Amino acid sequence: MKHPIHLFLFLISLSVIAVTVGVNASDKEKEKRWADQISDSLLDGEAVQLNNGTSDFLSIFTEAENPGDVGVIVIHGIGIHPDWPTVIQPLRVQLAEKGWNTLSLQMPVLPNDASGKDYEPLMKEVPARIDAGIRYLFKQGAKKVVIVAHSLGAQMTSYYLAHKKVYQDAQTQTPIIAFIGIGMGEGNVPFLKQIKIPVFDLYGEKDLPGVLGSVKKRAEAAASNKNYQQKKVAGANHFFENQDDDLVKAVTQALEKYK
Repeated sequence: MKHPIHLFLFLISLSVIAVTVGVNASDKEKEKRWADQISDSLLDGEAVQLNNGTSDFLSIFTEAENPGDVGVIVIHGIGIHPDWPTVIQPLRVQLAEKGWNTLSLQMPVLPNDASGKDYEPLMKEVPARIDAGIRYLFKQGAKKVVIVAHSLGAQMTSYYLAHKKVYQDAQTQTPIIAFIGIGMGEGNVPFLKQIKIPVFDLYGEKDLPGVLGSVKKRAEAAASNKNYQQKKVAGANHFFENQDDDLVKAVTQALEKYK
């Protein structure tokens, strides 16, 4: 029988291991709850289960009436889902209405109280999800892909692009031709230095301090990318509340050149 002190230390070590495992992988139970809720209540688009190589995850495909060659992947921010009512749902639906097939991906999530720092170990899960999304859009007829991502989703995308030496899916040869990052924070700075495709850095006049405070740093990090552009939307906060039209208009204008 273990000595009480040894037993106490043993139990503490198990707790630490459990916490460590928990923050190093997406919360699958949370993902499943959302997938079930969204699939039962979805009004626009189709819930599609994709596979990241080890497990299935939710995506929402919204088909345009007359789609062109470019498909759009939409990526949400911290701890939410691919049909979130601010930023994500307006983009995935209204961009489809304007002629682009959209695919909104469920990204790795943690419990509601997790911080952006807590998400750093989950970045390694991101590439397989985006690659799965590209392959799905290819099957729907897309020959090229633009990624539109918000907040932490933009940082996940920056991470993905910075680590991708060739900007096309190895299985389909479908190129990623541009990245539209909405509400990007300072966490994007190390990755922007390495991204060579066009980047449209969109943020609100009343955005979060971490976004507004890193505007200059992001521009400096992307200085070698001649196709990097910043745009500030007057009056908008981080979630473009009551300004869906302004958000969609700005993203649409950025996308038009790739239609």
